[in-house]
Amino acid sequence: MGAAESRRDLEISDSESEEEEERHSEESEEEDYEDVKDHQSPIIKTPTKTPSSVDEIETKLKALKLKYQSKNQTLKNAVKLYIHTGGNTSQSKWIVADKLTSFIFLKTTMNGDDDDDDNEEEGDEDPFWFLKVGSKVRSPVDQQLQLKPIMDQLRIDFVSNGVYAMKFFSIEDYKGFIEQYEKCLFENTYGFECNDENKAKVYGKDFVAWANPEAADDSMWEDAEDRFSNSPAFKTPIRGNHDLREEFEEAAKGGSIKSLALGALDNSFLVSDSGIQVVKNFSHGIHGKGVYVNFDDGMKGHVESTPRKALLMKAETNMLLMSPMTNGKPHTNGLHQFDIETGKVVTEWKFAKDGTDITMRDVTNDSKGAQMDPSGSTFLGLDDNRLCRWDMRDRHGIVQNLADANAPVLNWTQGHQFSRGTNFQCFATTGDGSIVVGSLDGKIRLYSVSSMRQAKTAFPGLGSPITHVDVTYDGKWILGTTDTYLILICTLFTDKDGKSKTGFSGRMGNRISAPRLLKLNPLDSHRAGVFNKFRGAQFSWVTEDGKQERHLVATVGKFSVIWNFQQVKDGSHECYRNQVGLKSCYCYKIVPKDDSIVDSRFMHDKFAVSDSPEAPLVVATSMKVSSFSISSSRLSFA
Repeated sequence: MGAAESRRDLEISDSESEEEEERHSEESEEEDYEDVKDHQSPIIKTPTKTPSSVDEIETKLKALKLKYQSKNQTLKNAVKLYIHTGGNTSQSKWIVADKLTSFIFLKTTMNGDDDDDDNEEEGDEDPFWFLKVGSKVRSPVDQQLQLKPIMDQLRIDFVSNGVYAMKFFSIEDYKGFIEQYEKCLFENTYGFECNDENKAKVYGKDFVAWANPEAADDSMWEDAEDRFSNSPAFKTPIRGNHDLREEFEEAAKGGSIKSLALGALDNSFLVSDSGIQVVKNFSHGIHGKGVYVNFDDGMKGHVESTPRKALLMKAETNMLLMSPMTNGKPHTNGLHQFDIETGKVVTEWKFAKDGTDITMRDVTNDSKGAQMDPSGSTFLGLDDNRLCRWDMRDRHGIVQNLADANAPVLNWTQGHQFSRGTNFQCFATTGDGSIVVGSLDGKIRLYSVSSMRQAKTAFPGLGSPITHVDVTYDGKWILGTTDTYLILICTLFTDKDGKSKTGFSGRMGNRISAPRLLKLNPLDSHRAGVFNKFRGAQFSWVTEDGKQERHLVATVGKFSVIWNFQQVKDGSHECYRNQVGLKSCYCYKIVPKDDSIVDSRFMHDKFAVSDSPEAPLVVATSMKVSSFSISSSRLSFA
């Protein structure tokens, strides 16, 4: 499964799909024939010519056209409905599901009756907007529809227990559908009617560009693109003349892989149930050294010994291992410090503040390159309503005597406990140590190096929880992960003195650009599976001023999905043509695997060889880890 796949929308051919439908539905064909007789009875009543008669076929087609034109003129919200069949095989195609039907947005409860389309159900459940297309589609209006408009075909694709496409009979009907859909989606997401007043409540007065992206100023995206292209360290991203080639495949040892810890120095690490597999970093990927470090008996016997997250520290000689869920919740009271060189757990640290045990849901390094610092002793912690910095030294900066401590307590050196309501989920750091935090309500907050008490900038949520977040080394770009899409945010703005800054260092005010969304097209979303969600989207990895990240990678089910960062930022890219609302990019590359993927990451930029545009991509499943390098054959993101 080493070949990467480019995704492109399949064209819908009316003639082919009509033929397919006729082969599948003799009954409806007979009904159509009777209708045609009413229009052209002299011809139909004298069937003495062979079926190949050109005149007869031409007359029948004209009659059919008249029939549907006539019905379309009286049918409100008329569409032609297609369904995709054949999956990802060579037999995949669109066939007609309904030659002429109609759509309607109806507001009802989840179990409501559709008989009265204008009826708003009463009861314990709040009414919800649904999309209903004929008798074949009835789905809630939400991001799970994966709705994709294709204006030049007057076509909209979506997922609803299968992949469907609607073709409209006029541009007015097409635009009218999108306008209704956007209003219903807003109301379902936020609980308010979609109007300017409620948009201001949701997004805030400074985020006009998010509420009305068509009127947004994209100049910051363009300025950033110019700086990116003119950078002396700029290299061409993966595009027309490159391809991904699988170099190495390593089988897991000691149990299934739980997490992947990539090193920027000599080694990387695969963490499993019973220990750590050490692999060597090469310019074409990671490859086994035949070294496996078993966890000692003390850690194996711990009730929550299976590591959930591995964090490298101290020039990648030590690793902090966070245990999985506690009492069914994604929080832990402490972590293990593992010395990779000796193969022993140095200690089990406890989280506490002012003598009281507390929990953490995530930890990360102080900055993008902090894991390479041999003297590093601090790291960041995050809980639902806490953001802090921990120190493994005591309050006087002295290394604690771990042998004399029953349960050494980490020193809370900086941070803030928020009273309530932040619902932090994930975080990441820039090259200088600024912090970005994603929340359950979709908000993304930016904190400067000097203060964790108040965010310099808080971007509003789009209605979906942020499950993972990453940021570029220079802090100019943020990548948030939700279940159904990725959100890319530009943090650049120009202050009142005309200086260019990021939202980490100053308040952006109303000088904020609209974000861009990265999505799977409906066919790939359906292939990924109903229970598969986007996870762990990240930029490629640089830790040096003046260098730029060139690609984005995310995991969904058995897919690793790669976007060209430069292409996503290019506002003139054909993917954005004729789009309404926030711009969404569907140009990506898929690397499929046979099993669900644990993690996908690009190696450190130092492992990009001179003739390659990018460092190798590492893809880990529970039983294998594969490395992909960039070859000289074709890789297209179109």
